[in-house]
Amino acid sequence: MNSEVLSVGLAQRLRAFASLTKPRVVSLIVFTAVIGMLLAAPGAVPLQILLAGTAGIALVAGAAAAINCLVEQKIDSVMKRTSWRPLPRGELSATQTLVFAGVIGGTGLWLLYQFVNLLTLWLTLATFIGYAVVYTVILKPATPQNIVIGGASGAMPPVLGWAAVTGQVGAEASVLFLIIFAWTPPHFWALALYRTEDYARAGVPMLPVTHGKPYTRLQVLLYTLILFAVSLLPFVVRMSGWLYFAAALILGGVFLAYAVRIYRAYTDALAQKTFRYSILYLALLFAALLVDHYL
Repeated sequence: MNSEVLSVGLAQRLRAFASLTKPRVVSLIVFTAVIGMLLAAPGAVPLQILLAGTAGIALVAGAAAAINCLVEQKIDSVMKRTSWRPLPRGELSATQTLVFAGVIGGTGLWLLYQFVNLLTLWLTLATFIGYAVVYTVILKPATPQNIVIGGASGAMPPVLGWAAVTGQVGAEASVLFLIIFAWTPPHFWALALYRTEDYARAGVPMLPVTHGKPYTRLQVLLYTLILFAVSLLPFVVRMSGWLYFAAALILGGVFLAYAVRIYRAYTDALAQKTFRYSILYLALLFAALLVDHYL
């Protein structure tokens, strides 16, 4: 009986640690990083680079997410969307979270140093600092433009993947960066629109809290237009062919239709659908770029 209780307790503790890493967010980060690797390689990506690069980037991203949870535990406790996280629920302590983040982050950086290259190591470390410190500690509580400025960190994964394979950051990697950078504001502001009361209660100066929903709806539309244009850059710079171009037009057209509807006839349900579609959009866009690359 005691062993069963111990087993259940251990499983719950492991689930709590795993949730600190925000697995769904990290999965998208890893996905775009791996695509960055595959696009950068003229042939097959060396197995060592693929495995160590993927693991290293994933572990450091998970560590950044854990630090984000640690810093924002008071905010998370008053928001419905995040009150289930292990720190607000008292399932883990601040010390445990800090040690966990240090162990997995340090392991990730060691993998990049030992088996990939120094450029990827330093870029990944800079991305960690950009998200865990610059965005979480400085920007998020200080400015409604936190998502725009802090989006630079979230746009780095394909650049990290590119650097892992080539040892440099080329123009093509910058194009991938720009796509995610332009995608971030409409993605997060769609979420903030239907979670405005949550952010207001927590005292987070998200755009709909500080400038109102009508202004935010306009910004979602404008940034989606920017994203639509930026998403065509791979075709413009001859990084892709017609298959990607067609996919970008279709996927971007659907995203733009959502943005127009948000601007003209807003509902929380529509904003929620837009947020969910934005995740699917990015995954399909990068998948189309990869398929096009191998055709």
